[in-house]
Amino acid sequence: MTTRSEPGQPDPGLSAIMSERRRLLDLAYRLLGSTAEAEDVVQETCARWYAMSERQQDAIESPGAWLTRVAGRICLDVLGSARARRERYVGEWIPEPLPESTEWNGGRPGGAAADPADRITLDESVSMAFLVVLESMTPAERVAFILHDVFCHPFAEVAEIVGRTPEACRQLASSARRRVRDSRGRARPTTRQAAIVRDFKRAWEAKDIDALIGLLDPGATAVADGGGLAATFPAPIEGGEQIARAWVELADRRSADMTVVECKVNGRPGLVAQQDGVTVTVFAFEVAGDRIERIWVVRNPQKLRRWTTG
Repeated sequence: MTTRSEPGQPDPGLSAIMSERRRLLDLAYRLLGSTAEAEDVVQETCARWYAMSERQQDAIESPGAWLTRVAGRICLDVLGSARARRERYVGEWIPEPLPESTEWNGGRPGGAAADPADRITLDESVSMAFLVVLESMTPAERVAFILHDVFCHPFAEVAEIVGRTPEACRQLASSARRRVRDSRGRARPTTRQAAIVRDFKRAWEAKDIDALIGLLDPGATAVADGGGLAATFPAPIEGGEQIARAWVELADRRSADMTVVECKVNGRPGLVAQQDGVTVTVFAFEVAGDRIERIWVVRNPQKLRRWTTG
């Protein structure tokens, strides 16, 4: 239950809302794979809170639980409509990649530094491989799984958000959990992954096709997302040798002012291509054993806002 402050004093209700902001952003990004949509969800959730009267707000014993329920329901609605929107999307759709420290500046890249509470927490549940698996789930599966397995909400609370019974939500989460388990390869320590990505960068820059083939799993896949706004290969590339040849062709066409640097993408070793110091492409990798199994290439400039500065 919130307590009203005296005039001129900080509003404890506002403090309660702001303290939940980071958690709500964490939740919404994992559910939607988009920072812009995540911020919209959090703004709408807070707007609904402030649309209530003081009496209605005071009657809520746990503002955090209320905010989670509202944000979860909004995300569920967004996920339902997103499926139709992505059917019209030009080319492949890849979740928005995150740099090492992702902050919100009121939606304005290059704005004043955001509060640390506005950063997305980077962990296994935001790796590109994990987010891509989430995309294969139904909206209800995704919400039930993230709320229960990642954010540790009991199924009774999940049921209120999803609109199903606790047992049905348990089954949804179990189905989602199997998808995640089946998709996981033999993950290597981050330092080893970084070394493999570094070797890939060096072989790419040297146009060493044999070295590239040696670093790629024979069944590797490369997927690119330009969103119709940036040129890229239109369909996934299947096979390590085919990917190696495609990357050598990219190296042949690369302009002199293009540089490729190592970085963290969603908390994992990745690469960024910059032109005149501006990020134009983000490469995320899935490494299993000692080979690269997946490469995700994001060139849609609308998904690179967090990688650019003012």
